[in-house]
Amino acid sequence: MTKTALITGASRGLGAALAIALCDTHHIIAVGKTTGALEELDDSIQAKGGSATLAPMDVTNADAMATLCRGIYDRWGTLDLWLHTAIHAAPLTPTSHIDSKDLAKSIAGNVTATAVLISFVAPLLGQTGQAVFFDDPRAGQQFFGSYGATKAAQIALARSWQAETATNGPKVHILTPDPMPTATRARFHPGENRDKLNVPQAQAAKVLAALS
Repeated sequence: MTKTALITGASRGLGAALAIALCDTHHIIAVGKTTGALEELDDSIQAKGGSATLAPMDVTNADAMATLCRGIYDRWGTLDLWLHTAIHAAPLTPTSHIDSKDLAKSIAGNVTATAVLISFVAPLLGQTGQAVFFDDPRAGQQFFGSYGATKAAQIALARSWQAETATNGPKVHILTPDPMPTATRARFHPGENRDKLNVPQAQAAKVLAALS
C-alpha cells in the first residue's frame, strides 16, 4: 500500500524540501497558495520518480481543507504523515503599533487554521500516523508581537494534542529547525548573510531522521 504524506505549506522552503525528501517513499499531498511553486515542486518530485497531488489552497479556508481531507479519505482511507509548515509572518512592528488586520491574519493562519486542521487530520492519522509541527520560539521578543504570540499559541495547541495522544496515537512531534534562508526569515532579518544559514534540504533530512 502506498504511504501518504500531507504537507501543508509545501510551496517553498522547508515544506518543499520535505516533499522532495519524502517522495521516494510516500505519495505527497502538497498544499500551498502559490500554484506556480507547487508545479515546480511537482516537476522535482517527478524527476525523482515520485508522485504528488497538488492542492493549491489556503489553509485558512476551512471548507477547502475539509474537501481535501475528505478526498484523502475517499482515495486512500488513511494518512501516514502530516507535516505542518504553513505560517503567516506578520511584519515586525512595536506592539503598540500592531495592525489589527495583520493580527487577524496571524490568528487565522497560525492558530485557527491549526486547530481546524488537527480536527480534520486526526481521524485520517488514526493511532499509527504521525504529525509534525515546527517551533520558532519568538514569544516576548521585541517587535515579534503578532508572530510570536500566534506561533506560541500554535505550538501550545500541538503540545496539548501531543499530550492527549501520547498513549494511543497518533504520534505528534514538535521540532525546532535550525535557521534557514527562507522567505519568512528574510522578512525578519533583511540583509542577513544567508550563506551562513542551514539549507532546507539538510533540515529536511534531520526531520526525517527524527521521525525514524
